[in-house]
This record gives sequence, structure tokens and C-alpha cells, in this order.
Amino acid sequence: MSGATRMPAPATRGAVSRRDVLVAGTAGLVALAPGSPRPAGGRVSLDLPGFVDLQVNGFVGVDFGDTRLTADDVGKAAEAMARTGVTRFLPTLITSRREDFAACARVLVRSGHPAIAGLHMEGPYISPHDGPRGAHPREHVRGADVEDFERRQDAAEGRIVLVTLAPEVPGAAGLIEHLVGRGVRVAIGHTAAPPDRLADAVRAGASLSTHLGNGCAQMLPRHPNVIWEQLAADELRASFIVDGHHLPPATVKAMVRAKTEARSILVTDAVAAAGMPPGVYTLGGQQVELSASGRVAAPGAPNLAGSALRMNVAIGNTVRFTGLPLETAVAMASRHPADYMGFPPAGAVRAEWDAEACALTVLETRPNAS
Repeated sequence: MSGATRMPAPATRGAVSRRDVLVAGTAGLVALAPGSPRPAGGRVSLDLPGFVDLQVNGFVGVDFGDTRLTADDVGKAAEAMARTGVTRFLPTLITSRREDFAACARVLVRSGHPAIAGLHMEGPYISPHDGPRGAHPREHVRGADVEDFERRQDAAEGRIVLVTLAPEVPGAAGLIEHLVGRGVRVAIGHTAAPPDRLADAVRAGASLSTHLGNGCAQMLPRHPNVIWEQLAADELRASFIVDGHHLPPATVKAMVRAKTEARSILVTDAVAAAGMPPGVYTLGGQQVELSASGRVAAPGAPNLAGSALRMNVAIGNTVRFTGLPLETAVAMASRHPADYMGFPPAGAVRAEWDAEACALTVLETRPNAS
């Protein structure tokens, strides 16, 4: 598929002519020759690169942070995610006791599932305050500490590849430098850091903003604040949860414009409720509730607690919210996160795109396709 010619980006939402069947080449989505088979119902048929999700807490009833996790559970979640087009992902473990983290990390790593590209450790080095702490349990939040991280990394058999932390916690700058020296990516998140601490984190090597626009106080000063500072930092890429609950459509559009498409990454932040009916599930062993509207929160709590988002839906929402071409939204869910982590996307996805509804339906996922 290399050497394909890039099509001009369409100017309107939907971004793809219904008369074309498209494939993903190294330069983007390209039209096949006339006469290629076309699906019924006015949708276009697509061959896309496999999607890459850098933040997944669980899926289809499986909570990666539950100490009762088994290898079969991991396989069940990974296979369900594959049906949404995700062929590589980072299981994400939120703030917890080190012993609980170790137990879950070992199961995830030793499951041997080929879609697991490493672990994302979100916390415990985050803000202890209500608002920026989000759904992370306060009792297990702590300052940044090299020894603590190394003990967790040992338990994970060296597979922690991304750490989200708050720059204002004690020891953050030193830990960031240590992590970067070890080849671990560092993201800023769940923070109330002032501008100087954010700048210190970037200088130390932080390179990503985790779910930007979330994991911060409900009420912020007009300026400066943690959102503006991270949007303006060209050294930082940013991940976004585009489920319609974490960020309103206009916010997604403005943030992606400010950060630029090339620095924007889609994540789901999915929890065990993803792919399940409304009800009560868990996140790191804590109860969370999925509403009929698709919103996930701790019962009775105002703050969100992960999402029930699927990556194919995130792509469609991104096109609808921003007006960007489908090609760009797909890159934000495949090539951009893979490039950030330093590995190529794996596999391929056969899908149908309905431009009127901005809906991407996954028909088949080939995890090992070249």
C-alpha cells in the first residue's frame, strides 16, 4: 500500500465522497479504481490502519484494576476492543496501593496478548484535591518517588511505557527526568499546577497532556490556567476523550485547532462499562455507574469516572464535532498515538463510513495484517 497518492482533504464534514471506496496507504486514504465493490445503502467501504488506544481502564465488564483480574479476562476485553478496530492498546491502571497495582500489572503483562503494547500508569503521583484528582482514590495519592516507581516497574516486568502525573506534586521534576532517561513517556494530567510548574515539567521531558480539558478543577480562572498553558506548549501532544460527555463539541473543535491536528490523539479512557448496558461496574475496584445516556460516574458523584466510549465512535464524533476530514480523525486514532509511543500501527480494519450520520462501523479487524 506504499506509494499511494494522497487525495485532497474534503472541505465539508463527512469528508469522503459516497462514490469512492477508500483504502489506507502510507500517505492517507486513497480512492480505489472505478469498478471496485461498493457496499449497499450509500456508505463507503474503507480499509484503515488498526486503531491505537493509549488509555483503556477496562472493557465489556472487565476492570483492569480489579485484583481478581485473570488472563482470560484480559483476552475477553482485548477481543471485544478488536471488534471496535483497536489492535494495539495500553491497559491503564489508576491510583491504587502498590500491592494492588503489582497484582494487576503482573496479570496484564503475563497474559501475553499481542495487542498490549505496554502499560499506562495513571497516578498515584497526582493532585490530591477534589476536582483535579477526578475519580482517583484520595487515600492512595502520593508524591512522586523514583523508588516507588521502580518497584512498580519491577512488578510490571519493565512494561510501564507511559506515566501520567501532576507537575506540582513533590518530586515530580526529578521523577520526570528519571522516567525520560529510562525511555518512559511522561504525560501531564490530574493537575492544578501553576504555569511555572507546567513549564518545569515540559523542560524535564513531559511530552503529552492526558485527556486535556478533564482531570482539572470544575472552575478555573480565565487565565492563566492549566488548559491554556498546555494548549500553548508546542512540546506537548494532547489526548482527548471525544464522547460528548467529557468535552462539549465546540470545546473539542477549539482545542484540536489550538493544539493542531498533528499533535492531537484520540483515547477512549474506557472502563468496564464500555460495551455493556447501563448499570453498575467498577473502576480500579471502585463502583461506577453507566447511565442510559452513556455517561460514567461514581454513583451520586458529579465528576466523570472514565467512559463507555468505543474508538470507532470517537472517530465519528471527532468528524462531527470539528468538521475535519475522516482521514484526519483516523490518523488521530492510529498513526498519531503510534508515532508518539514509537511503534507502528498494527493490523488493519475493514469498515463502512456513513458521512450523513458521521458513523464508522467496523466490519472486520485483522490484528496481524501488514
